[in-house]
Formats: sequence, C-alpha cells, structure tokens
Amino acid sequence: MKSIVISMAVAAGLMVAGSAMATDMPAVAKKNNCTACHSVDKKVVGPAWKDVSAKYKGDAAAFSTTLPNKVKKGGSGSWGKMPMPANPKVSDADMAEIMAFIKGL
Repeated sequence: MKSIVISMAVAAGLMVAGSAMATDMPAVAKKNNCTACHSVDKKVVGPAWKDVSAKYKGDAAAFSTTLPNKVKKGGSGSWGKMPMPANPKVSDADMAEIMAFIKGL
C-alpha cells in the first residue's frame, strides 16, 4: 500500500512538473511582448503556439522565413480576422529562439 501511494505521488509530481515546463514561455517571448497575444497552449488574441507548431510541423521554411516575416511585418488571414501586428524590433537572435521554442512544442 505504501509503495502505491509513493508511486502515485511521484507520478503526480512528474505530471505537474511536465505541465509547468510545457507551459512556460521563454523569457525572450515575454521581453518582446509576445505574451500579450499568445500563450503556449490556449488561444488568447492570437493562436496558441502549440497550434502554430502543429500547423507548420515538418515545414522548415515556415520557421525560418514565413513566421519570422509575419512577426516582423505583421499580417492576417492565417488564423482568422484578427491581424498580427508588426513587431519589427524583434532581433534575429530573439526570433531564432522564439521559432525554435514554437517548433519544439
């Protein structure tokens, strides 16, 4: 009985830790104000980043060109009527980190 309780406690702890790690936005996303419109796992104003990752899975050009261009120049139509405002001040290094995070979801 004691081993079952311990196993359940360990499993619960791992689930909580995994959930916390999965939903933590990288600091660079917070720094560039991405969190005002996006979250990792639910739609806010813009799509959840997990949904973006799933939509473009296997499309390397999306993460190296298409999505960074949309962030820098803005755009609309991919996820509904709400436009993505331009954010041209995101540095190339920050963009690479953000895209790697989204791609890895």
